[in-house]
Amino acid sequence: MAQFTAILEKIDNWVWGVPLIILILSAGIYLTVRMRGLQIRHLGKAMKFMVRNEEDGEGEISSFGALCTALSATIGTGNIVGVATAIAAGGPGALFWMIVAALFGMATKYAEGFLAIKYRTIDEDGHVLGGPFYYIEKGMGEKWKWLAKIFAFFGVCVGLMGIGTFTQINGIASAVQNFFDPESAHIAFTLGGMDYSWAVVIAGLFVTVCTALVIIGGIKRISNVSQVVVPFMAILYVLFAILLLICNVNKIPGAVAEIVQGAFGIRAVAGGALGAMVVAMQKGVARGIFSNEAGLGSAPIAAAAAQTKDTVRQGLVSMMGTFIDTVVICTMTGLSIVIAGSWAKEGLEGVQITTDAFQSGLPFPAVVSSFVLMICLTFFAFTTILGWDYYSERCLEYLSNRNKTLVKVYRWVYILAVFIGPYLTVSAVWTIADIFNGLMAIPNIIALFALSGVIAKETNAYFKNYKSLK
Repeated sequence: MAQFTAILEKIDNWVWGVPLIILILSAGIYLTVRMRGLQIRHLGKAMKFMVRNEEDGEGEISSFGALCTALSATIGTGNIVGVATAIAAGGPGALFWMIVAALFGMATKYAEGFLAIKYRTIDEDGHVLGGPFYYIEKGMGEKWKWLAKIFAFFGVCVGLMGIGTFTQINGIASAVQNFFDPESAHIAFTLGGMDYSWAVVIAGLFVTVCTALVIIGGIKRISNVSQVVVPFMAILYVLFAILLLICNVNKIPGAVAEIVQGAFGIRAVAGGALGAMVVAMQKGVARGIFSNEAGLGSAPIAAAAAQTKDTVRQGLVSMMGTFIDTVVICTMTGLSIVIAGSWAKEGLEGVQITTDAFQSGLPFPAVVSSFVLMICLTFFAFTTILGWDYYSERCLEYLSNRNKTLVKVYRWVYILAVFIGPYLTVSAVWTIADIFNGLMAIPNIIALFALSGVIAKETNAYFKNYKSLK
C-alpha cells in the first residue's frame, strides 16, 4: 500500500504542479480584469439575487435551490478536513493562498454560471442538461466535442472516485470514530493490516443507506434536502467558529501575521523561502479548488438547472458559492487551526487537527466541541455526496447520449463506492481526489479562456443597462 501511495503522490505532484496552478489563477485574474472586478463591485447584487428567485424562469429548480445544490457539493470535508490537511502540509501560508485563489475564483465561478445558462438544453418534458460539456460543444463548436467528452469522463471519475464518495465518507467515518471510539477499543474486523472499529462500520452503513434513499429520487429530492440541511449546518458551524475567534481575539493578529509570513516563506531558512512559498501556494490552491470548486466545472452543472432566463443573474448567484465556502467558512476554520497551533502537533492528521483546534479554542468541555464538529462534518460531507452524485450523473448522461438505464445502474455503483469509502487510507483518498480534480479542471479552464470574450461583452453590456432593467 505504501508503494501505491508513493506512486499516487508522484502523479499528484505532476498534475498539481506549477503550470496548472498558474493556469487556474490566470483564468481568475484574466476574467477579473475583463469584467472589471465584478466579484467585488457587484457583491451586493449577488447577495440580493441569491435569496430572490425569478418567478417566470425556465428550469427544474429555483436559483436558490441550484446554489444550495452547488453548495451541498462544495461545503464538505474540504472546509473542515481539507483546510487542516493544507495547513499541515503547506504551513499556515496555505490559507492565504486559498483565500487569494477564492477571490479570483469568484470571477471564474461567475463565468461558469453564466455559460451554464447560455448554452444549456431543455427537453420538451422540462429536463435540463447543461455545464462545461455543453458550453464547450455549443460555444466553442462541434470540433471541440472531444474536449467536452474528456471533461465529462473526468467528471464521472471525480464523483465516483474523488470528491463525491471516498473523501466524504472517509471524513465522516473518521469524525464518528474520533468521537465515539478514539482509542479504537471496539474493533469490528481487520483488513489489510488495518483495524476498523464498529463506529466506522456503523457510520458507513448508515450514510450509505441515507445516500441511497435520497439520490434515487433525483435532482429535485437532492435539491429539497440541500435547501434545508446546507443553510442550517453552515450557520451552525459559522456561529461556533465565530465564538472560537471571539474567545481568542487576542491571538488573531499573531495568527494573521503567521499566515502572511508563511505564504511568502518569510520564516524559512535562507535560500528556502521560495520553496516554502511554492509548497504553501500549491497546497493552498489545490485544497482551495477542492473546497470551492471554482474552475473545476462542477457548479455550472447545477446552475444549468436553475429556473432563470438571466445569464448574468445566475452567474452572480453562482459566484456566491465560492465566497461562502472559502472566503467565509474556510477562513474561519484555518484561523482556528493556526490560533490553536493544532497543525504543528505530532500525531494529528485530517479531521483530528480541526477537532483539536475546536477543543482548545471553545469554552466548552472537549466532548461538546467534538460533538458539534462531528455533526457539522457529517452533514456537510453527506450533502457533498448527494451533490456530486448529481454532477457525475449529468456527466455520464452526456457521455452516454442520455442513456437512462446506464445512469440508473451508475447510481448503484455510486452507492457501492460510498459503502467501501471508509476502508481506504486517508492519504491515498485525498491524493486520488486531487489528481482527478486537476484533470477535470483543464478542459473547463480552456473553455473559459476561449469564451471569455462572450462573457465579458454580454456582462459589461448588462451592467450598463442595469438601471433600466430593474
